[in-house]
Amino acid sequence: MAVLYFSSPVMQRNIKVEAVAGKRSTLLGVAKENNVKIPFECGDGECGSCLVKVTHLDGYRVKGVTLTDKERTVLKSIGKLPKSEEERAAVRDIPPTFRLACQTIVTDEDLLIDFTGEPGGA
Repeated sequence: MAVLYFSSPVMQRNIKVEAVAGKRSTLLGVAKENNVKIPFECGDGECGSCLVKVTHLDGYRVKGVTLTDKERTVLKSIGKLPKSEEERAAVRDIPPTFRLACQTIVTDEDLLIDFTGEPGGA
């Protein structure tokens, strides 16, 4: 079980959601199921409109979640994947700070997901 906290300046308050790890849901899928309005256009990792900032709340227990090729390409093209984070993700499976909600699979860790409410702006 994962606890996800969605936070955005366009929401009156943060929304806490419990999600089932292993269900293979994306952050965007969980958000949709719980009426959290993360902006998105394609939903397929092509456009970057569902950009979110992810903070791992379990401290030392950060789960490795592989970046998809689409996600890596988009994050690099919009300047949200610094070389150091790209290397850390590739070598040690430590996920970067910014992710695409449509590509990020929920694991069994607690997360804070920040988004601006504007497409492509976390």
